[in-house]
Amino acid sequence: QVQLVESGGGLVQPGGSLRLSCAASGRGFSINAMGWYRQAPGLERELVARITSNGNADYADSVKGRFTISRDFAKNTAYLQMNSLKLSDTAVYYCNTNVRRIVNVEGAYVDKEYWGEGTQVTVSS
Repeated sequence: QVQLVESGGGLVQPGGSLRLSCAASGRGFSINAMGWYRQAPGLERELVARITSNGNADYADSVKGRFTISRDFAKNTAYLQMNSLKLSDTAVYYCNTNVRRIVNVEGAYVDKEYWGEGTQVTVSS
């Protein structure tokens, strides 16, 4: 089992910044990718940013140039630096990770996805 602990959400004015953190804990796994999704009221959950084990990052078009995702591999932690926040960025932000577990000596593995509980980000004047 993998646990994800998120932090860093809150209330910020338009144009402001926030930094979200997500720490993964557990035993016997390696991380394939970590990312952030968000869900605003009445809308579906959408990908915000994702970073793979080799450091490749993808972003939603709506956040490109404003948000930056990074990882501390030693700490199994991902960060989302959010700058120039807009009213439309208001949502619950969920951390997501895809992990791999080796299940036998031949190297067979299982990939599994986990979600955090979410942290509220509110952009308001």
